[in-house]
Amino acid sequence: MSTLIAVVFENDESTAFEMRGALAKMQKQYLLAMEDAVVVTRDPDGKTKLHQAVSLTGAGAIGGGFWGMLIGLLFLNPLLGAAVGAGVGAVSGYFTDIGIDDKWMKDIGASMKPGSSALFVLIKKMTADKVLEGLKPFVGKGKVFQTSLSKDDENALREVLEKPTTSRGTAEATGTRSWQGGSAPAPDARH
Repeated sequence: MSTLIAVVFENDESTAFEMRGALAKMQKQYLLAMEDAVVVTRDPDGKTKLHQAVSLTGAGAIGGGFWGMLIGLLFLNPLLGAAVGAGVGAVSGYFTDIGIDDKWMKDIGASMKPGSSALFVLIKKMTADKVLEGLKPFVGKGKVFQTSLSKDDENALREVLEKPTTSRGTAEATGTRSWQGGSAPAPDARH
C-alpha cells in the first residue's frame, strides 16, 4: 500500500523543490521509498506546471531505441530500428502516467494562489520518525493539503510542518509523538 501526501507552499515557488530534494536524500539513506514525487508550481501569471522527478519520455526513448535496434538487427538495419524504436518509445513515454494522476495535480495547481507551489509524494514505505526529523528544516513553511494517512499520523505530520516558528526563526521544541506511517491506500494513485 502506498501513502499519498500533498503539501502546499503559499507564495513560495521554491520550497517544494527543496523538500523534494530533502526527501530524495532521505531515500538514498534508505529512510523511505518513494514511488512518485511531483512539484506543481503556479507562477505569478497564473500558469500551472508539473515538474516530474523522472522523465518518462526520455526513459521511453532509451528503452525504445534499445528494442528497436535489436529488432533492426533481424532486418539488417539496426540504426533505422534504433531510430524508429526511440521515436516510438518517446511517444509512448510521453503519454504514460505512473504514480499520482497528472490531471488531478493540475486541477489542484490551478486552484492555488499565483506564486505558490505544492509537493505531491507517493510513499511506499518509510522510517517515519527519522523522516519527520529530516523535515524539521521546513517547519512553518507549508500546509498539509491532503493525505491518505490516518488522522493521528496526519496530525503528527501537521505538527511538524505547520508549527509556527519562534521570533528567532527556530521551531519550538516538539513533543515526543512520532508518526507511525500510514498504510491507507492513496486514492489517486495508479500502480
